[in-house]
Amino acid sequence: MERDVKELENRIGYRFKDFELLRKALKHSSYTNENHQAKYACNERLEFLGDAVLEVISSEFLYLENPKMPEGELTKMRASIVCEPALAFCAKELNLGEFLMLGKGEETTGGRKRDSVTSDALEAVIGAIYLDGGFANAKEFVHKFILNDLEHKKLFYDSKTILQEMVQGNMEGEIDYKLIREEGPDHDKTFTVTVLIGDTVYGEGTGRTKKAAQQQASYQAILKLKNDDKK
Repeated sequence: MERDVKELENRIGYRFKDFELLRKALKHSSYTNENHQAKYACNERLEFLGDAVLEVISSEFLYLENPKMPEGELTKMRASIVCEPALAFCAKELNLGEFLMLGKGEETTGGRKRDSVTSDALEAVIGAIYLDGGFANAKEFVHKFILNDLEHKKLFYDSKTILQEMVQGNMEGEIDYKLIREEGPDHDKTFTVTVLIGDTVYGEGTGRTKKAAQQQASYQAILKLKNDDKK
């Protein structure tokens, strides 16, 4: 069952004049289908709008923060900020999944923690804030919850790539991910993975998918390698 949406409003620090906009941003299509509501009653239209608003705000931010960076690099950096894993990471920090309105099927198959569902909902929230309070309020939300601490976020959601770059040419041995544990029913599994460099375990991670567990393990390995470098 979803939590009280008022709690989310308090968490994001923006008061809606039209509270139904926030509720709509949290309505997954599985919920509206199951409750025989119109197709447009779900959050997909708000997601469409929020995606465009996010692109403008992140583009402006990168343009101003990196005055000498060429267009191609800016495009790559923007793509990494607004990609699904990055937005899902931000949604997780807000516990956005707990507030979603889902159909029973989506609920039982773990929709509250699915990256595709939570990242879409985050974009819908941006769209709702934009419609309710204008560009300035949407920009404040994006800067506060998405464009903050970018280096750490990139380290987490792109950790497999970063680990590969750290190891290549600097260490002997290949990176290898090993599944060591699998728990729970088919619709709600948890995977635990270790990452080895050569024969040495450098990190362990747990996630609802093998990929998420590998990302977590990679992140732990990066922290260990960075710590070892300081010694």
